[in-house]
Amino acid sequence: MASRRWASPLWVAALSLVPLALVGWAWSLALSRSLPRADFVFNNGTEVSSLDPAAANGIPEGRVIRALYEGLYTREPIGGNAVPALAVSTELSADRLTYIFKLRPGVVWSNGDPLTAADFEWNFRRLLDPETASPFAGELWCVRGARELNTGRDAAGTPVEPGSVALGVKATDDATLVIELVAPTSHFLELLAAYQLSPVHRASLEAARQRSPQGWTSEWTRPGALVSNGPYVLAERRLNDRIRLVKNERYWDADRVAMRTIDALAIEDATTAFNLYFAGEVDWLDGNVPASLIDRLLTRDDFDPEPYFGLYFYRVNTTKPPLDDPRVRRALYATINRVQICDRLLKAGQKPAYTLVPWGHMGSYASPPAKKEDLDGARQALADAGFGPEGKPIGTLRILYNSSEQNRSIAELVANDWSEYLDLDVELENQEWKSYVDRQSNLQYDVSRSSWICDYLDVLNFFAVFTSDSDNNRTGWTNADYDKLIAEARITVDPAARNSLLRRAETILLDELPILPIYSYVSQNLVDPRVGGFGVNPLNEQNPKYWYWMDEPELARSRRALNKREKKVSSHGPKEGLYSPKAQAERKAGGRTRK
Repeated sequence: MASRRWASPLWVAALSLVPLALVGWAWSLALSRSLPRADFVFNNGTEVSSLDPAAANGIPEGRVIRALYEGLYTREPIGGNAVPALAVSTELSADRLTYIFKLRPGVVWSNGDPLTAADFEWNFRRLLDPETASPFAGELWCVRGARELNTGRDAAGTPVEPGSVALGVKATDDATLVIELVAPTSHFLELLAAYQLSPVHRASLEAARQRSPQGWTSEWTRPGALVSNGPYVLAERRLNDRIRLVKNERYWDADRVAMRTIDALAIEDATTAFNLYFAGEVDWLDGNVPASLIDRLLTRDDFDPEPYFGLYFYRVNTTKPPLDDPRVRRALYATINRVQICDRLLKAGQKPAYTLVPWGHMGSYASPPAKKEDLDGARQALADAGFGPEGKPIGTLRILYNSSEQNRSIAELVANDWSEYLDLDVELENQEWKSYVDRQSNLQYDVSRSSWICDYLDVLNFFAVFTSDSDNNRTGWTNADYDKLIAEARITVDPAARNSLLRRAETILLDELPILPIYSYVSQNLVDPRVGGFGVNPLNEQNPKYWYWMDEPELARSRRALNKREKKVSSHGPKEGLYSPKAQAERKAGGRTRK
């Protein structure tokens, strides 16, 4: 890789292939006239669908929720490992079924109310309540009684009365929370670091519900009403514009929070966001970098793509003919030119994906061998299903995607592949984020652009998405054998035995193909080099609590460490040992993490 250079105004001007767009300057002027510039500004890419941790399930939502709330565990910026947050100590019983958490003393909500273990107990129950409809609820079925409360049925499918279910989550006093599991669960602490398990303030939520039974959700989460417990509070929200966060002076670790104000912008247009970054109006962009500039950006200090555990794929509505036939889905899978998408369109080190697990491995798990592009096999599969030149017409196939130049470009390439090689009539449907999510959830699509980024650092997170009872499935696909294997893997502690179960499950999924894997992600953070506390981790999960502006001496040290590391490590493709303790220590030594 070419040697990196510190960003300079002259080089920035030479970089842009498009003049600073008028829309970008207009946006910049609008921001400056309405509010003083925040200490830190990042582009969130879209309007968030919810600020309720239990209801949210997307990356844009997670970035804001992690600023507003904090749970028992959080993630460190380097490596992304789960570490205690509000849990000051954790004990595990000898049989590995009971966790005892002691809460950090003196923690209060942003309105001054004390935060107690009872808040966590109530929040667990609320997340599992079917009325909450949390897409994360299934992940908690490892907790005793959680499945029964969430579904009204036990593991055998027998109906149960909710009032007869004893949930294994109990506040034994204000500072002690006890959680009992159904079986030993090796990834349980990783689960606790997911933003969906952040507690919310019961009194304010219930008051909003009483005042406005129909519109309580928006009433409860509006600025001035939302009570949080994280490093920031919600100061202002302008739909399709920005969310302003202000430092929570009552946060238990407020002395370490450096940024007093943060803006999360909802800019969907990549060119506008990109221009605002180089105009100094935005300090961090995540993804959506114009592919035409990737090669030049790779020479800069503020752009450093790294592999992380995310999969870009297409969901297929398996309830809708002819997509209910696996042979049709196999034909679609086998004609996607993934190499063209990665090398000619994306260009930042993304790799073609043919399996459920990105990069084909995670931890000790390795995916089974998968089929790749096969044009003759695809045409034969379509003919075997009764379609094609000698069979029935397949009709118009529609690809649904959320607003993004990159999503549109990928959809155009895929549509061209299906049209050229399978003689299909393909149309594209673009929807803004909330409508796109609603349509996907209600199976109102043919094929839908999708992605999955790990909620926690365990490969099971990918497999759990596609069980029959997962709210995140959104394909209509069910397979009893797949479900059984995942259920057994959840309670299997031995890594080799667990991996064997998961490989069998992945083989089933890759044979029936309710999803069409396309590529494995790399992070595409374009971030001001002066930002400290901005970590590299396999989830690309950033916590604003740690952000700060480096002074000149630290900036110089960071630059030297970065240049030294670049001599050892290429930015393209998966890196052996990238997230090993040694590699993480080298990154911390680079000054990008708060001292």
